[in-house]
Amino acid sequence: MRVISGSARGTKLNSIDDISTRPTLDRVKESLFNIINDKIEDSTVLDLFAGSGAIGIEFLSRGCKKAYMCDKSHLAIKYVIENVKKTKLQENAIIKNKDYAEFLKDLKKSQVKFDIIFLDPPYDLDISKKAVKLILEYELLNKDGMIIIETDEKEREVTNLKDLNVEVYDSRKYGRAYLIFLVERG
Repeated sequence: MRVISGSARGTKLNSIDDISTRPTLDRVKESLFNIINDKIEDSTVLDLFAGSGAIGIEFLSRGCKKAYMCDKSHLAIKYVIENVKKTKLQENAIIKNKDYAEFLKDLKKSQVKFDIIFLDPPYDLDISKKAVKLILEYELLNKDGMIIIETDEKEREVTNLKDLNVEVYDSRKYGRAYLIFLVERG
């Protein structure tokens, strides 16, 4: 797994060799960043289930202003820290080892707002809806902000999100993975 573009382009990232963590495939990552490329520069980003930190690091490498990366796994955070140091992007990275719900509550208290929030929770936990609900409740999105969910169950996610104040404005399929792009309804 490597950084695809930007200041850290080509840097090999370390990843957890464990079935509980599933890194975003390079082709999915490349497609994601091609879709949102014009929204990255000077943005504030949250990679909520960070794993190795590859998504947050890719944002930093491409010029986002600040990337928050959170994972509840101590091992995952160890890799995030190593990878951020390896890419020399630590100045604009905020790394937290917390449960996602606790971290979202902390962000509400500190009044941080995001342009892009990327959610890639373990597929089998079915927690995207809970995360999106808290994001909306805590008003963590900037006016034109977006939430992106990576999942293997598009229909489940879309159905789960129906009663929340979001709309799906795009979705893409890459093998087993789907990317679902959400915006808050006006």
